Amino acid sequence: MMDSVESNPDGSPVKTITLALTGASGMPYGMRLLECLLKGGQRVHLVYSQAAQIVAHQEMGIVLPGRAQDAERMLAERLGEYSGRLCVYGREDWYAPMASGSNPGDAMVICPCTMGTLAKVASGMSDDLIARAADVMIKENRKLILVPREMPFSVIHLENMVKLAKAGAVIMPPNPGFYHAPSSVQDMVDFVVSRILDHLGVKNALLPRWGDARR
Repeated sequence: MMDSVESNPDGSPVKTITLALTGASGMPYGMRLLECLLKGGQRVHLVYSQAAQIVAHQEMGIVLPGRAQDAERMLAERLGEYSGRLCVYGREDWYAPMASGSNPGDAMVICPCTMGTLAKVASGMSDDLIARAADVMIKENRKLILVPREMPFSVIHLENMVKLAKAGAVIMPPNPGFYHAPSSVQDMVDFVVSRILDHLGVKNALLPRWGDARR
């Protein structure tokens, strides 16, 4: 007898998504994605680097605590009511579920993704929980999305992206479109986050879809 799939009230499946925040510019993308996943009823396993803590404070005035329990409490207060479930893990927590192929979850997103993190994942250097979780996603043939924020890309960056794409990862630089006539920075953030959610198979209505205005 097959196990039943956990579902949200609207009938959509509850997914387990690992979200990693690293020290590239673009923290509003990662925090908005976290908000949308939790308010969309998903289970989120969150881990962030020390550099991400610095960038979060610089770009958004957010102090990400060093202790996982403190982070869960702070984020719950910041995000308000949501139907999903959040678990925060330390970057050296090797007992976290996503550190093993026996419990990898449904997908992982590194958003924003530094070139250093991208290089570690491309080379198989699993020296922290973020890189290890990404390595697990690749070897278990699960969805891995990387959102690299850098410009211009060097040949080294591009070669690492090609290597990861060949391994099955999805490379999604946060390049917003403008056909929906964005009127704010938030609109441009939502464009990128909406596309990430689409690739995760998570329903969202963050922006008008191409061609909808003609119907």
